[in-house]
Amino acid sequence: MTKFIDFYFDFISPYSFLAYKKIKLLKDININYKPILLGGLHKLGGITAPAFNERKMKNMKNDCEIIAKKNDIQFIWNNKFPLNSLSLMRGYLAISDEYKENYFNTCFNAYWRDNIDISLEENLIEILNKCKIDKGLFFNKIKDEKIKNQLKELTNLAFDKNVFGAPTFIVNDKLFWGQDRLDYALDEYNSI
Repeated sequence: MTKFIDFYFDFISPYSFLAYKKIKLLKDININYKPILLGGLHKLGGITAPAFNERKMKNMKNDCEIIAKKNDIQFIWNNKFPLNSLSLMRGYLAISDEYKENYFNTCFNAYWRDNIDISLEENLIEILNKCKIDKGLFFNKIKDEKIKNQLKELTNLAFDKNVFGAPTFIVNDKLFWGQDRLDYALDEYNSI
């Protein structure tokens, strides 16, 4: 039996970015990357995202900066937050596995390290060029009903597993929500 940690993420989530940077430092841990559309998940759960609450938003920005500093992670609060991540999330599903890690890293860094508006097509094309991904194929695939439905299905499945935010880790059928719960997810992983 192969043990693993399911990592539910959306590029729009600064906490997913911080968790991802921590995950990249781990050795010999099997991670299943589970893309979801955070806005869709919030809609399913009737949740108002912190980005739409001025007081929560201010705290979230400060919180992310503190976490990044504490963990020596390059981080800049994107002045275009929140953006629509639909194309990026569909793109993760549309590209072949050989490009996923580079795409993942490049998208996250563009938004949360380099303060780039990743919703603009010209910036997305630059990301695709950096990753050596064919832009024509990419833009055709993210419009494909199969890819659209796959992202919806993954988001619905996450909701069915009681995922309500990103990042969320599920290990051994136990849910751990938030970048600060990665250590608990790892404890569960190591107990299997």
